[in-house]
Amino acid sequence: MPHIDYYFTTLSPYTYLASDGLEQIADRHGATITYKPMDIMALLARTGGVAPKDRHPNRQQYRAEDLQRRAKRLGMPFNIQPAHWPTNQAPSCYAIIAAQQAGGGDVGALVRSFLAAVWTGEEDIADDAVVQRCLGDAGFDPGLSMSGLLTGAEQFAQNLEDAVNAGVFGAPFYVTDDGARFWGQDRLADLDAYLGGDL
Repeated sequence: MPHIDYYFTTLSPYTYLASDGLEQIADRHGATITYKPMDIMALLARTGGVAPKDRHPNRQQYRAEDLQRRAKRLGMPFNIQPAHWPTNQAPSCYAIIAAQQAGGGDVGALVRSFLAAVWTGEEDIADDAVVQRCLGDAGFDPGLSMSGLLTGAEQFAQNLEDAVNAGVFGAPFYVTDDGARFWGQDRLADLDAYLGGDL
């Protein structure tokens, strides 16, 4: 059975635009997924990247244009300037880690709920009430937002180390169990073809 390590951040617009594409691919190929939320700013600093706000204006302008075009092509609502971005990604990431360990709900739906809260809902995913609602909507105990803090923090830090060691440098990033790497929501079709033996 193939396996995919899914590295992402709940702040990433491109991760939002990936929607449930990874889950559909995993279902098609009988693959399992480990969701590995990470500190994207720390990852960029360690792998030669630059935070969006520090990029040259030409790059910032192109990014904004590209995101809006992609959202339109995908038929997804999208706010290029959300009210709460950037914000503290840690509470939502800790909640995802705790939920994955606890089980009983839909982790993919939880991830998408946080992303939608940022990019369409004008919500602050650092807010406890938002985190608890997203947990509950995805079938998890909202109390995981508090009880999973310590474990979440430890695994969040480990996910960053795992990402660097796996050759990850952005989000979303997909790494198969044989080490094949795919960066970006626009590479999901390549991941699908790879798992199918066609690439």
